[in-house]
Amino acid sequence: MKLVSIVFSFRNEEKNLKELISRVDTAFKKIENYKYELIFVNDDSNDNSEKILEELQESYMIKIINMSRTFGVGPCVLAGFKHSSGDCVVYLDSDLQDPPEVIPKLLTEFEKGHDVVHTVREKRLGESGIKLFFTKLAYKTINRLSEIDLPIEAGDFKLISKRVLQKILSQKEFRPYVRGLSVWVGYKQSFVYYTREARAHGKSKFSLFSQGPITEFINGVTSYSLKPLYIGIFLGFFSLLFSVVLIAYAFYAKFNDLAIPGTTGILIAVSFFSGILLFTLGIMGIYIARIFEQARGREKYIIKEIKDFKSK
Repeated sequence: MKLVSIVFSFRNEEKNLKELISRVDTAFKKIENYKYELIFVNDDSNDNSEKILEELQESYMIKIINMSRTFGVGPCVLAGFKHSSGDCVVYLDSDLQDPPEVIPKLLTEFEKGHDVVHTVREKRLGESGIKLFFTKLAYKTINRLSEIDLPIEAGDFKLISKRVLQKILSQKEFRPYVRGLSVWVGYKQSFVYYTREARAHGKSKFSLFSQGPITEFINGVTSYSLKPLYIGIFLGFFSLLFSVVLIAYAFYAKFNDLAIPGTTGILIAVSFFSGILLFTLGIMGIYIARIFEQARGREKYIIKEIKDFKSK
């Protein structure tokens, strides 16, 4: 019988945990030749989530990984991956937006020999049109700039085989973009389409312009592409042409006794070139920051304790 490790990164999800685990268990009752373990990575919750999980450990194979502080979704997912022992790993959100009932479809694709099975959202209930627009725009931007072809509307909910998981964990990036890594490693990949449900309880911790989505977008671009650095070259070339035109106009005006605009021309030129310089320096700064984080050599996360179901 094969083992599936199901990984959840969560923070303050006390209202969703019981229903989530019950639905996972119900889904697996319809699957033959598979058993499962639940790995909950606690991103320093301050509600009753941990206590609820400890009570549920009496009935389910639940491993609780408590982080020493809040590290964010990415590091928590990697911690869950590292402490999984299944033949494959399924990662999904703990807010019930990703329905556990889709897991049997993922395992069907896994049985066909696919090492990575992405879920693609055909519909996203309970989300505004503007958020959907910017999300799709972000995916397209990452695809256009990077060397990977990230499936549009494919989020974190996916199945990863054990051999691909080992390749992902062997990468040395300090701030890896896990969605991108699952594509970058290659191997045989497949897709399952589903409807993403509205959040069951509580409020989303990742609003459209919050730090989380913006950081994920920047990581997605800079982790797999050097093209943003080349933008500075093109802008510099464009500004050079612009300056040549200004110089030519200045000589033309001088030799034809035309009045030369004063402050207006200076302000336009200074603001134009300053904007290009600041934009280019900002792009370079992002890459330098990633180099600094990598060279600093710190651990991606720190685990405070692990409460294994085996100890029960």
